[in-house]
Amino acid sequence: MRVLILLIMGVFSSQLLADESPVISTKRLTMEYALKMAQGAITACRKQGIQVGVTVVDRNGQPQVMLRDVLAPVLTAEVSMKKAYTAAMFTAATSALQRQAGSSLAHMDNMMFGAGGLPVQAGGQMYGAIGVSGAPDGKDDEKCAQAGINLILEDLELL
Repeated sequence: MRVLILLIMGVFSSQLLADESPVISTKRLTMEYALKMAQGAITACRKQGIQVGVTVVDRNGQPQVMLRDVLAPVLTAEVSMKKAYTAAMFTAATSALQRQAGSSLAHMDNMMFGAGGLPVQAGGQMYGAIGVSGAPDGKDDEKCAQAGINLILEDLELL
């Protein structure tokens, strides 16, 4: 009886392994959707009279789109990139990571633990992140980032 059970378990487990693919596929944002999101964030901040820089990164933290409004300080480009990268690496809003600012992670290149970076997620998929910099308060940066995400969220959820 024990041999029969082990034989049955072996057949089922080998079938499960045969059904499992040795590769995975990932979904990525198109450049057009990354651009639409970045432009949406810029527009949301402009409505508040704020000039910002916006960066959209893929799920690996690599830049897809970077925009800087006409009067936004040059440093907003670098800061928005760091916020987007951090949000992508932690799959979390950078505002939720502010306690990390005092950790050894804060000394790594490309990390920024101030508010303004959000992951782009929908339907159980991680697509990347958006970072916004230039508002007097990071909470405003984050609101603009969310406005950009909201422009494409419905389309992503339909996938």
